[in-house]
Amino acid sequence: MLDRRTFIAAATGLFVAAAAPARAAETASADDTARFLAGLPPSDESPLAPLTKDPAWQEHVRLFDAAFEEAEHSQLAHIRAWSGSNIPPSRPTVFYMFSGPDFLYANAFYPNAKTYVLSGLESAGAMRDLATLRGSLAPDLSRLRTSLRWILHYSYFITSQMGSDLHRGRLNGTLPILYVFLARSGKTVREVAPVRLDDQGAVEPDVDGARRVPARGVKIVFAGSDGEPRTLYYFSTNLANGGVANSKFLTFCETLAPGEGLVKSASYLLHSGGFSKVREFLLANSAVMVQDDTGIPLAHYDPQRWDLQPFGHYVGPIAVFRGRYQAKYAALFKSSQPIDFGIGYRWRPNQSNLLLAIKKPGISLSESSYGVAAVTP
Repeated sequence: MLDRRTFIAAATGLFVAAAAPARAAETASADDTARFLAGLPPSDESPLAPLTKDPAWQEHVRLFDAAFEEAEHSQLAHIRAWSGSNIPPSRPTVFYMFSGPDFLYANAFYPNAKTYVLSGLESAGAMRDLATLRGSLAPDLSRLRTSLRWILHYSYFITSQMGSDLHRGRLNGTLPILYVFLARSGKTVREVAPVRLDDQGAVEPDVDGARRVPARGVKIVFAGSDGEPRTLYYFSTNLANGGVANSKFLTFCETLAPGEGLVKSASYLLHSGGFSKVREFLLANSAVMVQDDTGIPLAHYDPQRWDLQPFGHYVGPIAVFRGRYQAKYAALFKSSQPIDFGIGYRWRPNQSNLLLAIKKPGISLSESSYGVAAVTP
């Protein structure tokens, strides 16, 4: 097990790195960049290969190896096993709202998806060519580890801290984190392109990053061990009702629907009327929903449309969200099945809850675009 104090101390830069070796002239591939940032060796011919001799990168490898090994043994392997036993084969698209750059858990819950749609407020940023950066990469790698400290230990990002972490230094935005998670999940990055949504909700190249648009991000084509191409979209956009009306983000998502949903550690935003459009979209366009109690309130799941399967223990929200307690959720979880991993704000295994909601046979996934009425609590 990784000693947390050691990880955090090194992540905040309390080591001295040697000066980086001379950079090669050619541009590093996206896959080599992802592997390098993830603490995995790039290809031998990569211009990043000489940088692997830097003691700072070698320390980065040691710390990431330990951190990801801990996450794998304590959570990710258990989640994949739970998913394989409980989530039925369903749709090729995963809608993971309020995710930030969390491909790691999207892939663990839905390892066979063809398309992943992630969203958050944080900008995707632009990936700089690491081979051309001057000076040691030690501070940049340190900040990258710092930005991942919460999700690797507790399974979620803290939004306020992530916003600060992702806007410092030469590696900024969510793209470096997406690279790390893809590489550490055993994926090969094939293509990366900045994208945005036009006023009809269609994806187009983002050729003018300076112009303000309500939904912009990145499209990444990658492959797993089977070599089959898959797609990850990350959009920086406001998911409140006014935001999605302006951005056409849900219009874009409809082109990939129906799919499967994932919500965790979402600050109970879907409990608010201000996020009803996203809530209604997920209910209307998901064959399967996996969520903790921060997701869609139980009162919005029509029991004639959904089979609800509780897992783990519901002990109520953490103190900062104490007003979001659900009595009906507590009643449902009195007959829950156990889970052997922690997830969400209540990250200890004996306090974590997951609700698996599966749309019942015969319920059309296209009955309405956004129109699922709430059931009276």
